[in-house]
This record gives sequence, structure tokens and C-alpha cells, in this order.
Amino acid sequence: MPPALPLVVVADPFDASAIDRLKASGLCEVRDASAHPEQLAAQLGEAWGLVVRSRTKVTAELLGRAPKLAYVGRAGVGVDNVDLAAAQARGVRVFNAPAAATDSVAELTVALLLLLARDLYPLIEGTRAGKWPKAGLGTELSGKTVGFVGYGRIAREVAKRLAPFGVRCVAFDPFVRSTPDGTTLLPLDELLARSDYVSLHAALTPENRHLLDAARFATMKKGARIVNVARGPLVDETALLAALASGQVGGAALDVFETEPPTRTELLAHPKVVPTPHIGAATKEGQGRAGAHIVDELLRALKGEPLTSQVLPTAGAPAR
Repeated sequence: MPPALPLVVVADPFDASAIDRLKASGLCEVRDASAHPEQLAAQLGEAWGLVVRSRTKVTAELLGRAPKLAYVGRAGVGVDNVDLAAAQARGVRVFNAPAAATDSVAELTVALLLLLARDLYPLIEGTRAGKWPKAGLGTELSGKTVGFVGYGRIAREVAKRLAPFGVRCVAFDPFVRSTPDGTTLLPLDELLARSDYVSLHAALTPENRHLLDAARFATMKKGARIVNVARGPLVDETALLAALASGQVGGAALDVFETEPPTRTELLAHPKVVPTPHIGAATKEGQGRAGAHIVDELLRALKGEPLTSQVLPTAGAPAR
């Protein structure tokens, strides 16, 4: 009998054309387990590769169910749903699709900023409910300051899209020494004090969990508004509710939450909150690019070629 082909298990909903291309390569067997997440662990015994988005949490326990696992592909930017320490200890290579959703998330950010500026969400809801809520006044983005917390690829694309609106852009990022577009870098507290809008684009790490907490909200310009398309735990939701109640924060557009799906009903129902269900990357184009990139990387691995977006192993990791 010919030797069995390496098995790639797809854990989360994934671009169908990408799955078809991987199957057509003839280099691996592909098992789509995305429709039954409760059965995933039982599918991993022979898995060589695992493809996830954000739903599946690649924990040490899950890795323990996959003794033959060599690669985990995250079809997105962040890898905080992967236990990197456990993967590194096992010598499992982890890669992502860092650029696939850049345009999608940047466009959503601009849309949320506009919703906040014109207070559109409660107006839309009021009109739908049969009211005619014309009493309120929104504001223009023109002449306002947008402060980016994290100034990587996505934030830079947002700044590019905001330029025609006539906004001033400033940024805080401890890993950036200069900006290619001339955006001014500021310490975080100074950025918060100067910004009319604060747009979060930072990765989630243990150090910046609850980066925006009660103390930081107190340093913000009164009435400033927040957009979070990055990771929910960057914001202390209890402190955010208090800041909204006091008027210190004038509104928040949240695509991500501390717990997903969110359970804090008072936040979801707040008239100054625009909630969306973590859809930053959820466009046909963005998911198509993510799928294509992940399959390209898997095919490189199957052919013994180097990967282009490997997150692990890092220095000192055991190698397979």
C-alpha cells in the first residue's frame, strides 16, 4: 500500500475555493471538521496540519490530542487563540495570514468612525422604530484628531483612508520608531488627552490587557470616542460603561469584546455603543486572500519549502 498522505484538518469555516485547491494538490488529505466543532478533538489523532480562524482555541489540551501535528495555520492576523508556549514546546510550527484582512478591517474602522461622528446608530434604530429623531446634531470628522493605539499595517491603511476627510492623525506604538507617512508618534497618555477619536489596533498581550481602564479613560479628552477592531480585552468594559455614563467617553464602536459572543447586555444596549459581531475580516475578498495564503503556506510546507509568515518556532524552540 502507498503511504498515507499527511492529513490537514480544517477546524473553522474557511474559504471553499482554498479547500478545493488544497485537495486538488494531491499532496495531502483534507478533512473539513468546521461544521461540528464539538467533534474536532476526535478528528486530530492523525492530523499533520490544522487550520483555524478565531473560533477554535488551540490549547495545550487540544495539542495533546494531536500527537502528529506539525503545523497550525491561523487564517487571520492575531494568534492569541493559539497557546504559543505549548506549540513551541511541542515543536509545532505556527503561521498566520498577516496581510489578508488589512483592507477589510481598515474599511470597517472608517465606517465605525463615521457612525460615531454622526451618531448614526441610534438614529437608524429610532427611524426603524417609527420615530423621526431629527433633534440631535452629529459632528464632522474634518479637523478632528484620530489617535491610533498601535500603528502597524491596518492602522496605517486607516490613516490613508482618513486623509481626504481632513483629520489629524497621531499614534502610539512602542515598537515603531518612525512612521512612513509622517504621522506623529506620541506617548499614550498624551495621545489620549489630544484625540477626539481613539482607534485601537494593538495586539493582545498580557501587558496590555485592559490597556484602556478607568485611569486611562480619565486622561482622555472629555467626550472622546473609541473604536476597537483589535481585541476585546484591550478595553476594561466595566470602566468603559462608567466612562460612558459620566460622559467622559462620548461613544464607542466595538467589533470585539472581552467575552465573545458578548454577554454584557448593558453594554450592547447602550445608546452610545455601536456593537458589531467581530466582522472586521469578514469580507469575501479578505477571506479569499486569507484562504489563498494559508493554502500557499501549507503547500510550501508539504514541499519542504520555507514558510513566509511563520510565527513559531522562535529561537530555542525544538525543531521537527
